[in-house]
Amino acid sequence: MPFTRLATATTPTCHLGLGLAAVARPGYINLGRDTDLGDNRSVDALRTRTHELLDAAYAQGVRYFDVARSYGRSEEFLADWLKTHPDIDDVVIGSKWGYTYTADWTTDAERHEVKDHSLQTYERQRAETDQLLGARLDLYQIHSLTPDSPALSDKELHARLAEAAAQGLTIGFSTSGPAQADTVRAALAVTVDGEPLFRTVQSTYNVLETSVGPALAEAHDAGLTVIVKEGMANGRLVAGQAPDAVRAIAEETGLGADAVALALVLRQPWAGVVLSGAATAGQLASNLHAAVVDLDEDQLSRLAALAEEPGAYWERRGQLPWH
Repeated sequence: MPFTRLATATTPTCHLGLGLAAVARPGYINLGRDTDLGDNRSVDALRTRTHELLDAAYAQGVRYFDVARSYGRSEEFLADWLKTHPDIDDVVIGSKWGYTYTADWTTDAERHEVKDHSLQTYERQRAETDQLLGARLDLYQIHSLTPDSPALSDKELHARLAEAAAQGLTIGFSTSGPAQADTVRAALAVTVDGEPLFRTVQSTYNVLETSVGPALAEAHDAGLTVIVKEGMANGRLVAGQAPDAVRAIAEETGLGADAVALALVLRQPWAGVVLSGAATAGQLASNLHAAVVDLDEDQLSRLAALAEEPGAYWERRGQLPWH
């Protein structure tokens, strides 16, 4: 698996990744984007911002980069950056298929993305991804599986994914919604010719939403690499939004609330890669301090008390506006 490249890395930040969901399209649901991105959200402005973030992330030891077909021009921006750095061969590149970006580079679209986990969508988006990333693509994930997704039972799709795996592509999936744990366990049962299909899982886990933790531990024990997304709860755990306990612990550690929040995720024994969704270089640097935060038992207990009921967490997430 390509993630063996991370196992040989020695930087303290090698298990932190950078996701481009927040910077490769003008609209997203993260809190604070009006301040983070400002008014100029042209293609060229966000391309430049993305490249600056990739430069900073790589220089600070980050070795996993995460994009998706629905993240605006994320694959394009990443592909451009890789072409200008042909000497960089120690990164792992992951993308996702299953959502189509439909906002046409606006922030007020009626629908920003459309979900479709059919074989036809896979074939179309795989060709689009291949055109941009080609052999640099290491991991291709089904985007946001839920228990009712047809991708969990589509045998023809499974066969096509297994063919891609046989050709060297790692196949994974991401999850979303209050039933993430059920989704993970259902996906672990998917096999082709007696062999597990999926080798990675990417799920939402953070101070406020911990319900998928036991299922991710099972996935790790089954040999999957676990990638954690939305560790900042779409901005709810940054300094200005974070609960009092998170801010108090940040003051105790001398680092940011964001570093504390991500440190909680990093210390989980099953966490292989934890994503930063930073939109600025300053946010990225602060996020990466998570690698040196040492939480004691009292602090861990105070953070554990903040976990919300999954239904309530996802209902609030669903109400976040696209900025």
